[in-house]
Amino acid sequence: MLSESLPTADLLDSFELSLKAKGRSPRTIQSYRQTVDQLDAYLAASDLPTDVNEIRKPHIEAYIASILETRSSATARLRYASLQQFFKWLEAEDEIDENPMARTVPPTVVEKPVPVLSIDEIRALLAACKTSNPFEAARDEAIIRMFLDTGIRLGEMAGLKVSDVDLKLHVAVVMGKGSRFRTVPFDDKTASTLDRYRRRRLRHKYADSESLWLGVRGPLSDSGITQIIRRRSADAGLPRIHPHQFRHTFAHRWLSMGGNEGDLQRIAGWSSPQMLQRYGASAAEERAQDAHRRIGLWDDL
Repeated sequence: MLSESLPTADLLDSFELSLKAKGRSPRTIQSYRQTVDQLDAYLAASDLPTDVNEIRKPHIEAYIASILETRSSATARLRYASLQQFFKWLEAEDEIDENPMARTVPPTVVEKPVPVLSIDEIRALLAACKTSNPFEAARDEAIIRMFLDTGIRLGEMAGLKVSDVDLKLHVAVVMGKGSRFRTVPFDDKTASTLDRYRRRRLRHKYADSESLWLGVRGPLSDSGITQIIRRRSADAGLPRIHPHQFRHTFAHRWLSMGGNEGDLQRIAGWSSPQMLQRYGASAAEERAQDAHRRIGLWDDL
């Protein structure tokens, strides 16, 4: 270890620099920084050491336990993974003598199926888009249809540029996790809605922006799109909908319509087939029952 231990806060900028050098996405870097900031705040509030070489296994476990008291196990697991990267970097940089996470156990994630949207809920959501001015109506319907028709992630939606969407070929190029690009197709109805939005967009004061989705103050961020979905779900008289529900609904619809799992994995941008088990899981029983009815095991008796 170097001669003197430093507080976590003094090492965050250097940690971020190393993450950028490795090509980590801005979203990932933000998540890692937020986790280390939260750990530092927790340790200080608990009168525990904040110098990196004085942090021990019980301190890490206490922090993770505090997260589990108020947040989901999935959030705790994410924070745990972020801290693993931070302390692994500290160890590689000789900032600590011993990695306090070396013998820790990650929290068990309790899977909670994400509810998929019904056809009636989707129709109500689309109908709610038509209650505002022409620009917002076209934009919000286009966003919802793109979510449902492509299954892209929130960050991928917010990152779309005008040049990423080809209305003639009915495809969009998105940047997924790990800075990997992929092409996603969309149908005629989505293309028509996107074209309507494109024409409205030409009259927008920020029309010269390369970002596809625009709001009053310019390009829409992740949170801006999330607020739109929440507002539309409220307008439709529905419980609050999060954009990630569209991804689960897309996967459920694909599988229930007999879509190939390998094709779904490629379009959704999943690196492993295990993700297929998570998405649309809340409606898996419904699909199994439908399959049973279609097969007709004993129709010949």
